[in-house]
Amino acid sequence: MNVLVLCDDRWHPAGVPRGGLEALGDPSFHYDFVESAADWSAARLGAYPLVVLTKSNNVSATDETPWVMEEVQRAFVDHVRKGGGLLAVHSGLAGYRETPLLRGLLGGVFTHHPPQCPVTIEPREGHPLAPGVVPFTVVDEHYFMELDDPQADLLMTTTSEHGAQPGGWTRSEGQGRVCVLTPGHNIAVWLHPSFQALLRNALRWCAPLNLRP
Repeated sequence: MNVLVLCDDRWHPAGVPRGGLEALGDPSFHYDFVESAADWSAARLGAYPLVVLTKSNNVSATDETPWVMEEVQRAFVDHVRKGGGLLAVHSGLAGYRETPLLRGLLGGVFTHHPPQCPVTIEPREGHPLAPGVVPFTVVDEHYFMELDDPQADLLMTTTSEHGAQPGGWTRSEGQGRVCVLTPGHNIAVWLHPSFQALLRNALRWCAPLNLRP
């Protein structure tokens, strides 16, 4: 399955999601990485059954211009409603508080984070995306979230000295599926065995029914 990965911004280098996704070693998925939103188009988005959004609302690492305009938001919503999958990881939740269509699709957005600190990720026992995932602690940006969708299926919580937050959830939109994972600032997080299991489970869950491995 071809997966479009939108990544890279001023605070989140593309090498982190590249390294984390490629480490999965899952031949079911082929990744096409797009690092500049100048290379994005609605037509290109529609060519992929599954999209990974791990890019804040900047065109690129050197251009902080917002890229998610109303046309972009509508393209994401249409993509999922027609049966596509969307996995948003860490920075894919940042800078989108004022993008109502995309925010609604995600089910919530990032608001702020304290300085990096030990963060404990605890999956919810019995959740469909929890197999192979055990609680773990990593140094990360502890994302504080506004979870808008009361029907979202909470996948995990994140806890640090600053409190507890929803750390991930799943939701459906039309015929498609959306998964949110808030950890992931550092490559050590992406490469942790439990986070690798989360990524693998999330990719497979978000994939359209006829393409799931």
